[in-house]
Amino acid sequence: EAATHPSIPFAVFKPTGIGSMDLLVRVEQRLPLSAAEEQAFARVKKRFENLCTHAANKDVRIMVDAEESWFQDTVDALVTEQMMKYNKNKALIFNTVQMYRHDRLDYIQRSYEHAQKNGYHLGIKLVRGAYLEKENKHAAERGQPSPINPSKEATDKLYDGALKFCVEHIDRIALCAGTHNEESAKLLTTLMQDNQIAAGDKRIHLAQLLGMSDNLSFNLAAKEYNVAKYVPYGTVNELLPYLTRRAQENSSVLGQTSRELKLLNSEMRRRGLKS
Repeated sequence: EAATHPSIPFAVFKPTGIGSMDLLVRVEQRLPLSAAEEQAFARVKKRFENLCTHAANKDVRIMVDAEESWFQDTVDALVTEQMMKYNKNKALIFNTVQMYRHDRLDYIQRSYEHAQKNGYHLGIKLVRGAYLEKENKHAAERGQPSPINPSKEATDKLYDGALKFCVEHIDRIALCAGTHNEESAKLLTTLMQDNQIAAGDKRIHLAQLLGMSDNLSFNLAAKEYNVAKYVPYGTVNELLPYLTRRAQENSSVLGQTSRELKLLNSEMRRRGLKS
């Protein structure tokens, strides 16, 4: 549908939507695979390729969602393979990078070097991260150091550092900044201005969840920045935990949630929907 609707800038899929998590973990850990598992992983790779091929043939950008750290390297390898194939002239295939992981800025820098060396464009969607409690629990249960930053401030610093790196290397990187954080959005617009990048440059998008931070989305769009609203799709049982986590993540931005609520109430009164 994105191919025929210019207002839909990205298609999205989640790797565990096309392959078993258990299988991806076994591949990540380099465990011996049975013949059936080998065939199953071949099917996962083929599905990955089919989705990316279809998107590229339609000239549609496609984003691959991030997963948990203990099999993200396998996902990264699958995405990189498709980037090398279809991102020769511009970024159509995008990987999602969760900046609450303390190693992710280094990963982006290494990915940029790989893209430069191999002649393709790097598509990056930056997010802060979706599985914090799960990641910490997984590491603690195994007596391993957590892959997660020690504080929200550390994550904010890495996220903003990644924004800066991507904008300063826009010759080879296309960026989608997934954020509800006004300060990060402001930083990105400032970086674009400082680097003489037009607000509507197709290599840079900002994205928020549908129904969250609409005040941020509308104000950015009014200034002609490329804005996308991310639309979660699935059953209520599947989506409620996801949306709850996003709401909690959004509420951690100091003062922002109460301000958004005031704006929503004000707009409802303006429309006569509330006294």
